[in-house]
Amino acid sequence: MKSNDRIFGLLMLVLAVAYGWGATQFSESSEAIGPGAFPILLTVVLVLSSLYLIVKPDPGSKWPPARTTLELLIAVVVLIAYVLLLQPLGFIITTTLAVGTLCCRMGAAPVRAYVVGLIAGIVVYFLFTIGLDLSLPLGVLRVLEGS
Repeated sequence: MKSNDRIFGLLMLVLAVAYGWGATQFSESSEAIGPGAFPILLTVVLVLSSLYLIVKPDPGSKWPPARTTLELLIAVVVLIAYVLLLQPLGFIITTTLAVGTLCCRMGAAPVRAYVVGLIAGIVVYFLFTIGLDLSLPLGVLRVLEGS
């Protein structure tokens, strides 16, 4: 059904515009690549993908079953919580919780899921702060900043 793809494309286009607007609200930075560069790149990709769905929908697409829709909604809630908790809790803790929760939803054992989340949070934190010289919030782990 073409209308399903068009509706989804329109919803994603609205999300892309909101996300892009949010990306422009980051403060200016003296760094070569500012904090808004990656979100703006994601915005462009999402806008192009959304427009493609609107203009050239798949003729045989169907809405996912209720169970899949529920899992998608849970993922969206986790990602919204991630955004809201990023500053107060910090990147490492928030990433651990988000990745661990999403891994559990995909069937991973809880301990392994959260260990993977912790490793991902630490590795990505150091890649961004040391490798790319971009700052990510430490939140409650701010004590480590002085070390």
